[in-house]
Amino acid sequence: MSAALTLADMATEVLCTTDAHEKTALSRRYAALWFASRKGEAPKIETGTANPPLQPGRPDKPELLNPRDVPRRRPGSPEGRKALLHAVGHIELNAVDLHWDIIARFGHVPFPIGFYDDWVKSADEESNHFQLIQGCLEEMGSFYGDLPAHAGMWRAAEDTADDIMGRLAVVPMVLEARGLDVTPGMIDVFKKAGDPAAKKAVAALEVIYAEEVHHVAYGSKWFHFLCGRENIDPKTAFHELVQRYFHGPLKPPFNEEKRAEAGLPPDFYWPLSESGAVS
Repeated sequence: MSAALTLADMATEVLCTTDAHEKTALSRRYAALWFASRKGEAPKIETGTANPPLQPGRPDKPELLNPRDVPRRRPGSPEGRKALLHAVGHIELNAVDLHWDIIARFGHVPFPIGFYDDWVKSADEESNHFQLIQGCLEEMGSFYGDLPAHAGMWRAAEDTADDIMGRLAVVPMVLEARGLDVTPGMIDVFKKAGDPAAKKAVAALEVIYAEEVHHVAYGSKWFHFLCGRENIDPKTAFHELVQRYFHGPLKPPFNEEKRAEAGLPPDFYWPLSESGAVS
């Protein structure tokens, strides 16, 4: 009789799945199983440990390009809006893997069970986000993989593969926080378009915008948890880790209201911006 799958095993299986639709479906299925287990509605699942791949499974398409080589399109045009949604879908698919990776890669770090609950919930929501965006692309006669995409999305994961605090600082507290800054502008682009496909995109982006606040908040919560356990100053540690692992200054304008809601005060990120970089 084979041993029962642990949460780390599940995370690794999601990471190794190459097809985007299969990956997100498996992600949602395992998230549902985890929470059923937590409620006592399914056999108990241990958190476990694993040796996940350094890079996740990826479909043959989209073609991954250097960021400077990804074509620029005007967001006011139908092709530009399609490209914008394709880029969002690419971000969401990477986020699915990032959230499962933190579970698989750092299972050796002692955390309360709530840590796993938070990141499984985030992975489930990111999977839904990808599926919502894929539906929007289909409405526009497109699909994920139809256009080239940014090859640098996984770099933060590779850079922080051995540093849980660095991972929390850079992925949820910098990269996902950036989503809080730019998503309102994307919503406005589709509201101005006004066609049925654009209205569907507005609804999807509003779901993403609301739920991303929680993902940033989970990052801040567990970053502060680790700082408290190590008796180190969170702001100083955040500045040092972002300077070590994030390539370049943070770019304003910042959505200060939503960042504050997620537990990120201005003195965390403004000193790292183009106008106030700490030395």
